[in-house]
Amino acid sequence: MPVFKTPFNGYSVKFSPFYENRLAVATAQNFGILGNGRLHVLDLSPSPSPVTEFAAFDTADGVYDLAWSESHENLLVAAVADGSLKLYDLSLPPQSNPVRSLHEHSREVHSADWNPSRRDSFLSSSWDDTVKLWTTDRPASLRTFSEHSYCVYSASWNPRHPDVFASASGDCTVRVWDVREHGSTMLIPAHQHEILSCDWNKYDDCCIVTASVDKTVRVWDVRNFRVPVAVLNGHSYAVRKVRCSPHSRNLIMSCSYDMSVCLWNYMIEDALIERYDHHTEFAVGIDMSVLVEGLLASTGWDELVYVWQHGTDPRAP
Repeated sequence: MPVFKTPFNGYSVKFSPFYENRLAVATAQNFGILGNGRLHVLDLSPSPSPVTEFAAFDTADGVYDLAWSESHENLLVAAVADGSLKLYDLSLPPQSNPVRSLHEHSREVHSADWNPSRRDSFLSSSWDDTVKLWTTDRPASLRTFSEHSYCVYSASWNPRHPDVFASASGDCTVRVWDVREHGSTMLIPAHQHEILSCDWNKYDDCCIVTASVDKTVRVWDVRNFRVPVAVLNGHSYAVRKVRCSPHSRNLIMSCSYDMSVCLWNYMIEDALIERYDHHTEFAVGIDMSVLVEGLLASTGWDELVYVWQHGTDPRAP
């Protein structure tokens, strides 16, 4: 299976929504505490070299996340530790990039998410406790959402409602927002510890999944969130990221500081269906390909990026 070694610690990995053999990886030097960053764009190919670097962009600070444009196959945005978002255009030479640097957040930008329906807009979430809404044609944000009382680690668009998104925070809550409304429309006290990630189910627009320092993944129905639909136990340390499958209603992917990547079917009793222990440091970035069913990717602080088919060994040659 394809493996790529990054010079810095991996933070995030995302498959391209346009090219089935392309993905991007966000990395940060010195575990993201201090130092430079690099955004890698990788292409998968048949052997002899299963992974080749298509492009790489250096930043003065660590890159914590990235998001591919949903409207332009060559455009992607990086979330940077200096509080900026940087837009890169792969069709332009390196010296012309980034094509834009958006600097409004006062602390590290921890996540970026592109709107799958209204394809000119994207979200950023930051350690400054806010979420910001941006469009590609404006140099300033359209709006700032600032009801959380601690770092916002994740913001995720609803796959069916172009004005609705959710945000997950270290204040132990998830908030649901409608950009047409003045404030958040829902507050879910989802965990008793920090919430590090959230994602919407791609087949159920009322279902949201959260990941927390409490070692659990939880599934919620926003129509009745007094108790979770499911609580998934299996990680032994904080769950860093969670992703819902683009191909299956029931399938969830998670990664953790316990160095594992897990696949869950939250609709069955023995929900943990696969556990991958290929990383030797914190596993912090995961993705599932939209274009190739069962194709998975992960990255971690061991400076490795793995791409593999569900059910196979990520470390297999």
